[in-house]
Amino acid sequence: MIDRGPPDERSPAALLRFGVVNLDKPPGPSAHQVAAWVRQMVDEALADLDGGPELGGAAHAGTLDPKVTGSLPTMLGETTRLVERFRTAPKEYVAVLELHAPAPADLDATLAEFEGELYQKPPRRSAVARRLRTREVYDLEALEVEERRALLRIRCESGTYVRKLCHDLGLALGTGAHMGHLRRTATGPFDDTDLVTLHDFADALAFARESDPERLRAAVDPAERLLDSLPSVTIPPSAACEVATGAPVYAPGVVAVTGDPDRGETVAVFTPDGAAVAVGTLVGDSAAERGEVVALDRVLV
Repeated sequence: MIDRGPPDERSPAALLRFGVVNLDKPPGPSAHQVAAWVRQMVDEALADLDGGPELGGAAHAGTLDPKVTGSLPTMLGETTRLVERFRTAPKEYVAVLELHAPAPADLDATLAEFEGELYQKPPRRSAVARRLRTREVYDLEALEVEERRALLRIRCESGTYVRKLCHDLGLALGTGAHMGHLRRTATGPFDDTDLVTLHDFADALAFARESDPERLRAAVDPAERLLDSLPSVTIPPSAACEVATGAPVYAPGVVAVTGDPDRGETVAVFTPDGAAVAVGTLVGDSAAERGEVVALDRVLV
């Protein structure tokens, strides 16, 4: 088993190999290009920090079009094993709704009608099949309105097309509308209060290579932050060694369970020092004398 140690005590190299950075994506490059740049920068830093193997991967949590800015959590190294699960996390955006006529008096009432489950067909330039599907808008409000512009805040299910939402709002309002600037302000547990620009990330790596890791610790979170919202199962290091080879979590090896999960619920598995071991599904009673407690979905060691 890889002994990462407590999340807050990891070396800069260990943090980079099992961490996540909440990047502030700039306008211009694609999300894929940003992730590639991050991987290259980290590989160069790791060569100086520990001389070990290259990172192995960097993956972003949800595509942003080239012109769109904002929260692009990027998972590093072993953390990429969580990317498919995390890409489904709820998103929040601020968008400029460009109306084709002055905003009508019923704007707020119309926005309220778009909260809930919506039918959407991806636009022609989308990378996915153009099949009708449903997405949920959790919250939709106008923060500011000025003549033919409205600044919207949108909390929605992952995969919601904000451009299509703006078009449909224009039809419902009777004015016509299209999306102007779009910025993602939150992705799951990450929001715009702790964004890191590419320049700041590059500086943090440079300082870490000069034995000053504080900027890096401020820029990169341990991968465990991705699991904060999940109920947890704690197992001893000896059981974690078994999990590392693919064994499920058995009842005699459970130290504690927090969050009161139900059977069938996703849980995160940790060692007593807070290091993540796996993500799985609760299938049994941790208080039993024997039997499987957690069926593994993703092993993280």
